[in-house]
Amino acid sequence: MADTMELRDIEVWDGNMAAAQALRQVQVDVVAAYPITPSTPVVENYANFLANGYIDGEFVMVESEHAAMSGCIGASAAGGRVATATSAQGYALMVETLYQASGMRLPIILNVINRALASPLNVNGDHSDMYLGRDSGWIQFDAYNPQQAYDLNFVAFKVAEDHDVRLPVMVHQDGFMTSHTAQGVKTLSDEVAFNFVGEFQPMNDMLDLDHPVTHGVQTEEDWHFEHKARQHNDLMTKVFPKIQAAFDAYEALTGRKYNIVECYDMDDAEVAVVCMGTSVETAVEVAKEQRAKGIKAGVVGIRVIRPWPFEQIAQAFQGCKAIAALDRSSPNGAPGMLYNELAGTLYNAATRAVLTGYVYGLGGRDLTKSLLNQIYADLVANAAAGKPTTALQQLIGVRGPKLEFL
Repeated sequence: MADTMELRDIEVWDGNMAAAQALRQVQVDVVAAYPITPSTPVVENYANFLANGYIDGEFVMVESEHAAMSGCIGASAAGGRVATATSAQGYALMVETLYQASGMRLPIILNVINRALASPLNVNGDHSDMYLGRDSGWIQFDAYNPQQAYDLNFVAFKVAEDHDVRLPVMVHQDGFMTSHTAQGVKTLSDEVAFNFVGEFQPMNDMLDLDHPVTHGVQTEEDWHFEHKARQHNDLMTKVFPKIQAAFDAYEALTGRKYNIVECYDMDDAEVAVVCMGTSVETAVEVAKEQRAKGIKAGVVGIRVIRPWPFEQIAQAFQGCKAIAALDRSSPNGAPGMLYNELAGTLYNAATRAVLTGYVYGLGGRDLTKSLLNQIYADLVANAAAGKPTTALQQLIGVRGPKLEFL
């Protein structure tokens, strides 16, 4: 690690620039893209790098986000290293093609700059688009700040392009809160960054005429179930060792440690908040303040959203008495995704912690320390009672009368 330390510098980058620089350093061959706020700077910066001769690649400007991912699918099937970025409505238009990319096992990297889905129209960050694609067959990483947006792109390429994996990967970051917020980012030199990911090694590419392959086949009832069960679902459950190996290799290179599930003060925590994105860092700060008051508070951040880390999450909550799941997306008549996933994970686990859910921060609304203090107060009451003292699900931080359900 000492040798590589000398090759690093600190740049002041926002999350978009951090992601774009990672695409430059791994020398992505093709970016097919259509602009949408707040993800536009990722692909725009790649186009600038290409125009200025920093990349030997292709930038393909298409007519829609559906076409953007379709272009990426074609380029990846032809044997290229491929990436793009999108947000919100663009992501929604892209969803059909997401299933194509994963079903064809194409190692495409998609930077999703999370933004609210209309209607009403809103360009700010929440997790509505992230939730929309969770069953599309992509591996999904979540970055909490620009440094992580930079680092996780390298890990994403390394995992996706592993010939035992060959699945596409999304790297999520919060729109504006990460994508447009400049922070110090510890960088890798171009050589070190590229060598970590390595030369792209095509597999089953359409332009290998000596080994012809077929992409996008039709299976119907004869083979569709087997394809989904054995070639995809079973494969996703075996991805965790590859992800952990990539995290370990990146830590050895940089000293920066990543975990499939990030635990903060969870060794003896009795009450804990579970969240994603920029909310994790705010929650950690509040948890430390709670501990100063004598409350054994902790935070769990979900780093790998798909495949869902059942075992790691169950392990994280072994000593907990009360847990709050924070969903930054409207459930529209059902419990939030994070609440549901946690309930399913913990149902047969050793812990009998009280689980409640909070919907917060829609359309970019701040998650304040005051709101988190209120959540921890609820958790302390739940832990003492051994049952919920509030509604199982409530909206927090919304103006007007208190909204709760379940």
